[in-house]
Amino acid sequence: MSEVLELTPYELLGGDAVLRQLVDRFYDIMASDPRAAAIHAMHAPDSSLIREKFFDFLSGWLGGPQRFIEKYGHPRLRARHMPFAIGEAERDQWLLCMYQAMAQTPMSDELREHLEQAFYKTADFMVNK
Repeated sequence: MSEVLELTPYELLGGDAVLRQLVDRFYDIMASDPRAAAIHAMHAPDSSLIREKFFDFLSGWLGGPQRFIEKYGHPRLRARHMPFAIGEAERDQWLLCMYQAMAQTPMSDELREHLEQAFYKTADFMVNK
């Protein structure tokens, strides 16, 4: 009887190369889509640091290397986002960018659906106003 190895979302996505593509598309969309202007304004003009932090976070969040924790400790997502007024509109702008980025990143329909649900739950948890 052979064992079935369960792959993590990180592995199903394709590891670092595809994750980097997803993160870059996400921030490129945020910077260029006028519908995301409010959340884009919450970010520094130079997005290189936040891109790297988000890449590190998603790596671990998706079951890959725990880069964010190694560099910065526990993510404490809600606490780290408290300085920003995040309502349903901001949540929805963030999700708009992420869903578009996922649509432009190669992945299975099953993984896309799983990630859409997981990202929605996480983004909804960030709402603080």
